Amino acid sequence: MRAIVDHDRCEGHGRCFAVAPDLFDLDDDGYSVVDEITVPEGRHDDAREAASSCPRAAIRLVD
Repeated sequence: MRAIVDHDRCEGHGRCFAVAPDLFDLDDDGYSVVDEITVPEGRHDDAREAASSCPRAAIRLVD
């Protein structure tokens, strides 16, 4: 699974980081610095929760 962050949609709410701080990193203003990551096995549920918690739907998950 890959997680892809749409930086045009990200508004810096930081909910992805609150759910999975080891998967998503933020800059000093709270915006995601992640463009795309490969989500490790065993962390797919955390990635799904992070994506669903984003109020702007800025995280897309691809299997």
